[in-house]
Amino acid sequence: MAALARLLERLLWPARKEEEAEEEEEGCRSPNRPQSLLDAPRCAQRPHGGAAAAWGLRFGASAVQGWRAHMEDAHCACLALPGLPPGWAFFAVLDGHGGARAALFGARHLKGQVLEALGPEPSEPQGVCEALRRAFLSADARLRALWPRGEPGGSTAVALLVSPRFLYLAHCGDSRAVLSRAGAVAFSTEDHRPLRPRERERIHDAGGTISRRRLEGSLAVSRALGDFAYKEAPGRPPEQQLVSAEPEVTALARQAEDEFMLLASDGVWDAMSGSALVGLVASRLCLGLAPELLCAQLLDTCLCKGSLDNMTCLLVCFPGAPRPCEEAIRKEVLLDAALGRRVAEPPSLNTVFRTLASEDIPDLPPGGGLYCKATVIAEAYSQFCQASRQRCMKGQKGAEEPTGALSVSALHLEA
Repeated sequence: MAALARLLERLLWPARKEEEAEEEEEGCRSPNRPQSLLDAPRCAQRPHGGAAAAWGLRFGASAVQGWRAHMEDAHCACLALPGLPPGWAFFAVLDGHGGARAALFGARHLKGQVLEALGPEPSEPQGVCEALRRAFLSADARLRALWPRGEPGGSTAVALLVSPRFLYLAHCGDSRAVLSRAGAVAFSTEDHRPLRPRERERIHDAGGTISRRRLEGSLAVSRALGDFAYKEAPGRPPEQQLVSAEPEVTALARQAEDEFMLLASDGVWDAMSGSALVGLVASRLCLGLAPELLCAQLLDTCLCKGSLDNMTCLLVCFPGAPRPCEEAIRKEVLLDAALGRRVAEPPSLNTVFRTLASEDIPDLPPGGGLYCKATVIAEAYSQFCQASRQRCMKGQKGAEEPTGALSVSALHLEA
């Protein structure tokens, strides 16, 4: 993990600083988000999972703090629901802002609110959809009763309720879910952003404004648990406030071709599209990778692709999920061997350039920056490779460093 953190620090440092600079320049940094990012990402994960063989469900989950100063995501998974027949299960991912309080509350209590709203004999599908709607609003009301007065913060949420006949998705905010069916995206949720027509109409009716694509110039989502400062419009029910905890609920009839459902916080979707995620997950399942290890690998991939946010991924596999394939495993073994041989060779010029780009090098040409020095870097790299070959042939470990604009120590290639 330490090696991964060093790699990410170098590859993503420019993007990290650019995001901070853009927010400061636009003056649109949300008061509910961290004021700074870490100098190096925290990559530790604790993947976990489970299975209910009797009804063919498996799940895996993992989370990573990443570049954020604090971890504000939370999640929950339950393969059996008390009081309901076998085959019912509940999963949820929550993404807090302005602290983890609302997300942790949802992870601990949202399932209980759902069970209370469902009752012992839920009516499918309309009765279950209405129960999920009531559960989110009840959870928000309970959270409000416990919330310190005047304190900011809230959480988006996406929840999957599985029954033997249906898949129910309830979401508010920008945590998303995607369903893979017969090798393709069959359904995905849509973020609740202030500029969505229905959201914009509700916000304006409640006396709010939208600036820089944010609610009141601050909040990037228009539905969430918490955020009670935006739920004070007089004479309006909870679902008609500036920020609403009412979820958007969808019932999908289950099919034999259903493969898996992926629930994740927005940090994952910042790095990869729904179709890309479905393809990646399917390919890893063909290798026989356990769902929890697959989630951990997916989060590492999103870190390398540039996500700067907290990330949580929860994968629910159905009986139709891809099974291990000998040909896919064989190709993966060959790929890993080929990559290992490439790593043993000298790093490419592109690797050297990206390493340098991650460092704070003083006195670079204004505007052009490191790109103006590409010729100098290429010449120094050529001299470095030539000197390295000469040292190998002579067997002299203490040979001089190559002359030129840069030295081996300046490239930090040994780290």
